[in-house]
Amino acid sequence: MVSEMPSREYVQSARRDNLCVCQPRYAIYYTTFANHPLTVAAENWFGRSAFEQRGKNAAERPDAVIGEPRRYGFHATLKAPFRLAAGTSIEDLETDLDAFASTTRPCPIGRLRIGVLAGFFVPAQKILGVATFASRIVETFDCFRAPFDASELCRRDIGGLDEAETEQLVRWGYPYVFESFRFHMTLTNRIAEHQRPSLEAELRNHFGTIVDEDYAIDALTLFEQQNPEADFFVRRRFTLNPGVRF
Repeated sequence: MVSEMPSREYVQSARRDNLCVCQPRYAIYYTTFANHPLTVAAENWFGRSAFEQRGKNAAERPDAVIGEPRRYGFHATLKAPFRLAAGTSIEDLETDLDAFASTTRPCPIGRLRIGVLAGFFVPAQKILGVATFASRIVETFDCFRAPFDASELCRRDIGGLDEAETEQLVRWGYPYVFESFRFHMTLTNRIAEHQRPSLEAELRNHFGTIVDEDYAIDALTLFEQQNPEADFFVRRRFTLNPGVRF
C-alpha cells in the first residue's frame, strides 16, 4: 500500500503555500454509545461531550494535558478526518455508511488497557482482527476523501514519521493505517516522561474497572467538524449488524 509520490518532499513543498480551508471535515470513528459508562467517564475527563452541541464545561485539567484529544472528542480512529471529495456529498457518505453497517458484523476488541502510546495516554488493544476491520474502513470510504491541500499538510508534523508512514499520510490521509495501525482512544496530549507516573495513577483511578469490559466495535460513528477551529461532534451513529453470518 505504498504511493509512488515522493511524499516527504510533497509535504514540505506544500507547507510553503499555506492556503486556508474552511470546509467541514468528517471522520469515521469508533466510540461507545452516548450513555455508556466509558463515554461518561471520558466526558468527565475532558469536560465536554461529543454527543451534545453545547459549550465545554470547566475542565479540571489544563489544555496542556488534554487540549488536542478534547477537541476531537473521545474516539478510536478508523478513518481519519477528511474533507469531502468533489462530486460527493454528506448524504452520499451517510447512505454508504448505512449500507456498510447493515452488512457488517461487530468486530471484537476485548478488554482495554490504559498505557502510553508514543507519549500519549490511551486505552488501547492490539488485535489483528481490529486492524483488518479498520483497513476495510480506510479503503471502502476513501472515495469520499478529498486529497490534502497545502494548509492541511502544513499543519501536520511529519518529523516523527518514517517514509512509509509519510507516504500513507499523503495517500490515505493518515499515517497509521494497515500494518501501522493500532487501536487506541487518546486521553491526553503527548506527556513528558517525568509527568507520566502521577497522570497514569490519576487515569487508572478515574476509569477504574470500566476498561475491563469485553468491548467490540458495534457501530461506526460519523463525526463532523464545521471549521478548522471547531470541536468535533457526533453527527450520526451507524449500528453494525450482529445477524450477518461470517
